[in-house]
Amino acid sequence: MARKERPLDGDDGTLLRFAAELRRLRHEAGSPTYRRLAARAHYSVATLSEAAAGRRLPSLDVTLSYVRACGGDTDRWERRWHAAAAELAAAAPAAAEPEGAPAVDTDPARQDGGAEGVVPYVGLSAFRPQDADRFFGRERLVEDLLAALARHRVVALVGASGAGKSSLLHAGLLPRLAADTEVHVLTPGPHPLARLGQALTPRPERPGPAPTDSEPERGSEPGAWPEGGHAPAASGGGGREVVLVFDQFEEVFTVCADDAERERFIAALVEVGRRAGSLCRVVLGVRADFYAHCTRHAPLVPVLRDAQVVVGPMTAAELRRAVVEPARRAGLTVEGALQATLVAHAHGRVGALPLLSHALLETWRRRRGAALTLDGFRAAGGFEGALAQSAEALYASLTGRQRLLAQQIFVHLIALGEGTEDTKRPVAREELDRDADTATVLARAARLRLLTLDDGRVELTHEALIRAWPRLRGWLTDDRERLRLHRRLTDAAHAWERLGRDPGALYRGPRLALARDLAATRPAGLTAAERAFLDASAAAEAAADSSARRRARRLGYLVALLAALVAAAGAATASAVRSGAEVTRQRNDAVAQNLADSVGGLTDTEPGLAVQLSLTAYRLSPTAKTRDSLLSTLMTAAPAHTKEVLALAYRPDGRQLVTGSGDHTARLWRMNGTDRPVEEAVLAGHGDDVRTVAYRPDGRLLATGSADGTVRLWDVADPARPAVLASLTGQSGDVRALAYSPDGRTLATSGTDGSVGLWDVTDTARPALLARLAGHRDAVRAVVFSPDGRTLASAGEDATVRLTEVADPRRPGASTVLEGHDTAVFSVAFSPDGTVLASAGGGRNPVRLWSTADPRRPALLATLTGHTDVVGSVAFAPDGRSLASASDDRTVRLWNVARPAHPGLLATLSGHTTAVSSVAFSPDGAVLASGGFDTTVRLSGTDLARTIAGACAHTGPRITRAQWSAHLPYVPYSPPCTGLEHR
Repeated sequence: MARKERPLDGDDGTLLRFAAELRRLRHEAGSPTYRRLAARAHYSVATLSEAAAGRRLPSLDVTLSYVRACGGDTDRWERRWHAAAAELAAAAPAAAEPEGAPAVDTDPARQDGGAEGVVPYVGLSAFRPQDADRFFGRERLVEDLLAALARHRVVALVGASGAGKSSLLHAGLLPRLAADTEVHVLTPGPHPLARLGQALTPRPERPGPAPTDSEPERGSEPGAWPEGGHAPAASGGGGREVVLVFDQFEEVFTVCADDAERERFIAALVEVGRRAGSLCRVVLGVRADFYAHCTRHAPLVPVLRDAQVVVGPMTAAELRRAVVEPARRAGLTVEGALQATLVAHAHGRVGALPLLSHALLETWRRRRGAALTLDGFRAAGGFEGALAQSAEALYASLTGRQRLLAQQIFVHLIALGEGTEDTKRPVAREELDRDADTATVLARAARLRLLTLDDGRVELTHEALIRAWPRLRGWLTDDRERLRLHRRLTDAAHAWERLGRDPGALYRGPRLALARDLAATRPAGLTAAERAFLDASAAAEAAADSSARRRARRLGYLVALLAALVAAAGAATASAVRSGAEVTRQRNDAVAQNLADSVGGLTDTEPGLAVQLSLTAYRLSPTAKTRDSLLSTLMTAAPAHTKEVLALAYRPDGRQLVTGSGDHTARLWRMNGTDRPVEEAVLAGHGDDVRTVAYRPDGRLLATGSADGTVRLWDVADPARPAVLASLTGQSGDVRALAYSPDGRTLATSGTDGSVGLWDVTDTARPALLARLAGHRDAVRAVVFSPDGRTLASAGEDATVRLTEVADPRRPGASTVLEGHDTAVFSVAFSPDGTVLASAGGGRNPVRLWSTADPRRPALLATLTGHTDVVGSVAFAPDGRSLASASDDRTVRLWNVARPAHPGLLATLSGHTTAVSSVAFSPDGAVLASGGFDTTVRLSGTDLARTIAGACAHTGPRITRAQWSAHLPYVPYSPPCTGLEHR
């Protein structure tokens, strides 16, 4: 019997009504115990009982899990939860959140649910000193930094963007310094000399930590440095030692625009630490791609030579500590497969730590009870897709005007690289507008930890966002020259203000014309100071017009003389034409490559325009990059399920496709080449994700496997009326893979219990277990029969592939083990002639080709490199000459394997917006189908030349001159397809 719940106390209100309705739902479900509900909902007893306690609004995920466990209507309860959240937001004090933010925190990452509510990861944010108890994996490097600081008074910490320098300084170094040490943590900013002077100016003794660069600056103008340019004496109060930590030291080169001030600052900073008797030590956090910039300054050369600590990639053991220990401290566990996948992603990648931390945070938000799972990680978007998914969620939540403001804000916060990568650029809050839409964009971005709002400054939380968010990269690529022009305008306006608005500092001529064009096309992107500068420049030019006209009349007399030079110019014309053709070719190459990078964002919103732009790019410069971009825009995209597509398979006749999904259903689709599929039936009944599907060779029977531990056999001879024939329950744990033997008499099943079951399905109403294969030490993720039916290949999370003789499935023979993968293996496929096996997983070489002409003596033929993330599915074309691979890096790659020992890349398709889970060729080999976590199925023709030749059949109205100018401003208008006006 269920324990009686404590009565709800207090006045009637939103929270109590919500809790009472949850309790009523549980009562209507027969009052199951909370222990039974916890087993169904995958949340702890404490979390579920707290949800119905009426003290706080539970998270949406907890609410829906409670409702599902009680058999309630989740759609109705989701609406009820949003209504309750809105009521609470309206009743909360207006000052509870930043402008534009809701007063009720509906982010499950910040809601307390006992031990499960402790947030173990910081996401994109750098670790702070208060995060030292969850900072793991860098212990050895912290000791190296402390030892270097003990030996030298000025130390440089050098590492790539994303290597974890800021976290190492804040959460590693600072907590280890002596308690009586006075510490100043600063970034250089636009006036580093003033910041250094502020840090070294003696202050009255006061309790608490020393000020950091987040405090208001005193003497923030360049003139605040002592006369003569010498550094003042550096010591803390009472003769204490001072440690100056200059994080993001590269701002000296990207944010400080005064070369003289930069030289004086570097000289003074090194002098402060190295002067005889100084009690000051200096630590510089420097991005590695600015190393050459540092070597151009003589005072820094001995520091880099003698006192340099390099931040490299973390070892596998260090990465595992960074992943597991914070979760353990929070009372959580990390699934073994997830550990292996994350370590494989990040191992050897020096700049991957922000992506790892963000992926962990998003996986934590999608945890199952107290466990972080591989499924949660993949649902979050994978290693690099998690960050892009968060950023896209922000963009999708904004109105049209807010999206334009978001574009202007994010690009304004980036300093464009000149021979280096783009870097983040902190700006004062005053540089951005104060309207409600701007406040909403900033508040939502900060809540997702994409932006940091700190004491009047706005900046990207981490530069990893620049690399990982395709839309932001597209903005930067599309408008890079205008962004550079805007940066120069900003610097000129600031210089004009510093010089007391000296007329000599105003723009004139071409610079003014370019700036006016910028103001005309991006008026909302200019600050008040920039607009005042342009107005003053325009007024000065107007005043000079009259004298310019007088000079023009005098110049007219020179026209006759210039006419005599025309004949001589003719001789140079031929050479100029040749040079012009070369310049045009180089311009077309650059325009085409940039267009190929940016057109992907239009594929889902304006597909016809995307095809025409991609086709134009390919015709301007027919390279592999522009070809792949065109092929990606030509993929047919069909929403298939309400949740991720986990598996798909063609019926042997090619006229039907089946998909399995995280929405607990499988669906049958009528196929006609690359045309949009037509839904024929929904196969419901499974109680959890449908992870695997397989047709019997005659196409009349379909098997579906689910995370609920069952396999269902369906009669699909009449697609409009599919019927369940039998249900197999012998595979304990999740069912991960299914495969029919070529004669259709045997079905292989596998799952998380680490075994493979062989079933006699001759009598479909009474399947019988023939044998169970052991040997794998972890979950078996894939099974496949060889074309002759004599060999079964199985792949597992133990990083092995096993080849088992199954000529007599009742008495399986010996197994041969294929080793070489350094992480879990997720997919295997035999070539049509059975002589080659492809296996796919994670790590440095995720796809491997093996010779299986003699299954007892397999040999490695080749490895396929290029994917940047886990490969979850591989499939051979029916002719065996090509292979497709689907990856969490959001791409499908098509390989030429006609000579399997020497494979070659044919194309890279990037139509999916999140991880790609599965891939399959149609039986005639003409179509490649792929399913992804973006809930879609995408179809592509495999005859690449024919697909490109027919591109114009997939466009809408002809591209307009305005659209052409927006995307190809330097190329004459020449639509790639004609006759489209009335489509």
